Amino acid sequence: MFRLLAERKNIEIKVYYTWGKAVLENKYDPGFGKAISWDIPLLEGYDHEFVENTAKDPGSHHFKGIVNPALINNIKRWNADAVLLYGWAFDSHLKVMRYFHGKIPVLFRGDSTLLNRQKNIKSIIRKFFLKWVYGNVDIALYVGSHNKAYFINCGLKEQQLYFAPHAIDNKRFGRLSVEQVTMSREQRSRLGVKDGDRVFLYAGKLDANKNVSLLAAAFATIAIPGTHLIIAGNGEDEQLLRSTYLNTPGIHFLPFQNQQQMPVLYSLADVFVLPSKAETWGLGINEAMAGGKAILASSGCAAAADLVRDGANGYVFKSNDPASLIEKMMMLINDSNATALMGATSLQMIRDWNFEETCKIIEQTMVFK
Repeated sequence: MFRLLAERKNIEIKVYYTWGKAVLENKYDPGFGKAISWDIPLLEGYDHEFVENTAKDPGSHHFKGIVNPALINNIKRWNADAVLLYGWAFDSHLKVMRYFHGKIPVLFRGDSTLLNRQKNIKSIIRKFFLKWVYGNVDIALYVGSHNKAYFINCGLKEQQLYFAPHAIDNKRFGRLSVEQVTMSREQRSRLGVKDGDRVFLYAGKLDANKNVSLLAAAFATIAIPGTHLIIAGNGEDEQLLRSTYLNTPGIHFLPFQNQQQMPVLYSLADVFVLPSKAETWGLGINEAMAGGKAILASSGCAAAADLVRDGANGYVFKSNDPASLIEKMMMLINDSNATALMGATSLQMIRDWNFEETCKIIEQTMVFK
């Protein structure tokens, strides 16, 4: 998206990465349980700077993990007309919001929701605190309907909210090269997937919140010949999942797939399933839709409210409810034509959820400078 903003040349941008240069190293990702280095270029085509992070325990896992003493002066020196922040719950980001509020427009982008929020004294105190935080924001770019409701709950007004869709590079997932098509066919053959078989796919971290055990148990309960479940990823629940379901007919395990391999992975499936207990969004849904797949999503996934239409491009099942999940899986298995039609609908629906729309909104907000 930053690269596209630079290419459009309607505004001039500079991106400040606040984690510091350590982010360029192969970082250990606790969710995947391994060091991760993305295999697509993320720093080309736009002006950017890695700001020194002086935190004693650097990282995005806690408030004091992002501390950048030089950040405010760097932004002032660049003479910015507005500042856009991603997330407030870091020392430096909150300081930037407070410093520039009232001086230049402060734009904010986040994807928090009210899903699964418990109502108690702590939530009441947090609501008042968040109203103070967002009092430093002039414009919030909301990613979907649940995120918009969150911002309104935090005190922002309708006229401060602009829809900037949660998006991925749709073209990269929608167009497979000849080589990728060959790789897909070979992988299906290795897994024993035959023409006409029905394939469900989960791809991502294997942890308690992702709730892949619910999906695996539901599939094992159905136990219909000619159906397959591919579980791709690594994480803390991997050993338990493998020990429980490795010999279950139709269940296949694949390791973490990097970005260049993801379009091939989606091409193996008819249905993408996201069974998470709670997701502030769920970009895997975007990716699978861009690949022309039917979607089966938990009601705990915020993206489901905006991107999944029951009976049109998939189904939403009740979060953490095995009976609801099995019911929806059976509906997709029993209708032999459903998944292809739903996949085509997904592809049509996701076209407007793209980086171009987000860039347009960011550019439009510059009238407030």
